[in-house]
Amino acid sequence: MREFIKLLEKHNLLQIIDKEVDTELEIAHLAYVEAKKKEGKALLFTKPVNKKENKSYDFPVLMNTFCNEKALNLAFGTDYESLANELSSLLKMHIPSTLFAKLSLLKKFVSLKSLPPKRLKKEGDFTYQNIASLQDLPILKTWQDDAGKFITMAQVYTQSLDKKQNNLGMYRLQVLDDKRLLMHWQIHKDASHFYHEYKKANKKMPVSIAIGGDPLYIWCAQAPLPKGIFELLLYGFIKKQNALLSPCENSLFVPYNSDIVIEGFVDPNELELEGPFGDHTGFYTPKEAFPVLRVSSIKAKKDAIYQATVVGKPPLEDKIMALGTERLFLPLLQTSVPDLLDYNMPENGVFHNLILAKINSSYPAHAQQIMHAFWGVGQLSFVKHAIFVNKDAPELKDYDKLIPYMLNRFDLSKLLISEGICDQLDHASFGLCHGGKAGLDLSSEGKNIRVPKLLDDESLKKAFEKLFSLKDLRQFYTESKNPITCIVLDKKQDAKELFTKALSLKEHFKILILLGEENRLKNPYMLVWRVLNNIDAKRDFYIKEDLILINAQIKDKSDGYEKEWPKQTDCSKEVLKELINRGLLKEDKELFNSFELCYDDF
Repeated sequence: MREFIKLLEKHNLLQIIDKEVDTELEIAHLAYVEAKKKEGKALLFTKPVNKKENKSYDFPVLMNTFCNEKALNLAFGTDYESLANELSSLLKMHIPSTLFAKLSLLKKFVSLKSLPPKRLKKEGDFTYQNIASLQDLPILKTWQDDAGKFITMAQVYTQSLDKKQNNLGMYRLQVLDDKRLLMHWQIHKDASHFYHEYKKANKKMPVSIAIGGDPLYIWCAQAPLPKGIFELLLYGFIKKQNALLSPCENSLFVPYNSDIVIEGFVDPNELELEGPFGDHTGFYTPKEAFPVLRVSSIKAKKDAIYQATVVGKPPLEDKIMALGTERLFLPLLQTSVPDLLDYNMPENGVFHNLILAKINSSYPAHAQQIMHAFWGVGQLSFVKHAIFVNKDAPELKDYDKLIPYMLNRFDLSKLLISEGICDQLDHASFGLCHGGKAGLDLSSEGKNIRVPKLLDDESLKKAFEKLFSLKDLRQFYTESKNPITCIVLDKKQDAKELFTKALSLKEHFKILILLGEENRLKNPYMLVWRVLNNIDAKRDFYIKEDLILINAQIKDKSDGYEKEWPKQTDCSKEVLKELINRGLLKEDKELFNSFELCYDDF
């Protein structure tokens, strides 16, 4: 970690903050703002304190480790695109027919010797000192409504009951007290599967948590590898050297150069309520029962760096980590879906809410075939909305060209609404980890697309006001064949009833989106984020002929929604103003408001 910090500094990607900054909200708010800047940097806080507890810490805090694509490549040790090409080449190996080809193949096989991790017999550098309590680590509280302090960038090492499978995951960990953590592993994760093995056998489960060390470890922790494949194999492939692991007292192994190592055991019969926590969706996840990890030891290097992250409304550091995942896993996806040419996860779709895919469409329903393949492959099965375009479409990241292209082909007869598993963090789903999905085939021209007779925003708003109560209206992409009309209602209203009324104006719209008053129509980036978070295709899509209404309002029992609708993650204005007054943060109202840092404009 020290070496990587020097690399960041050498490439002008690091800002060192030598003033005292509070681990409760202040550090997270500074990192949150920094991650949204075009030229954001990693932040090293050398004097973390907890004002409420009147406490200072021995260990600096590193935030925004993956601050941009350059930092990602520094962590990889090479360009991520070249790694993707190398992986693609390995997956397409053929029987060599010439001496040169045979030597080239041999070279590839020799390079694979670095894949498996190596277990050392001796303990690693982290045995330098024992830490008495979790409270001695600068663990952050990132959002004001969080249940407490959370470890947010943990490498969590677990093992199957028969010791044949090892797993590295990235799960948040809530601090309960000096020696207890709550393990938030979701039901679809490998560590959770191991946990149920131990629970069935009524045995305690060993868990080791590493923090810091080579930043590539934490990237590997979030990589969506197939079940049973140890994530540190990726480390060997990328670095071309074996990951070196040292033994823990609880029988597990962690990287020998970890900065901090926490060991312990989970009793499968001991659960406590975890959360709420402001998560990467930009909303708080609710309180739920999760296993308790009783900590048996905490060890740290004398010069350890505590690595953390903040998640919430996009864009944040996780978008850069996801970019590396997206590019490296494209060749792997293509082994299952060979007609997939490219895919893209827009950052304001927070990964599982929207995926765009370009395919080589060769026959009718080809896109639908690939939709089902997507929904059956690993973590892509969590995707709620998938849009498929043909090979002649604009680049998937060129949204200025791609969106009009898609809207000119939009045809409701090519919309597939299904259901299946969804991310446990998805608050809009109609069931726990189970909800609606929508797949849209735009790989061919739509048939007989009716172009609406457009009115200007003010005239259309007046027309709708005669039917029901609304606060604001704006039309987007009015030059396309399927413009989008967004309506902000002044209070929650029944979507089905409104759609029935709106049909009298059907000649003037095609796609109608109902929004609550928390939305700002001048901010399309955040509109997309909120709409995708707040809808379930099985419940919230209303279709009539060539018209669709999408209900993105907050849901309640009148919608059949039995859960409590979560709050969104908003910065504290008081904390931001305090940081500005102390010269730690520059007041940039345009930046603050464009990403809706606070519930109201700053």
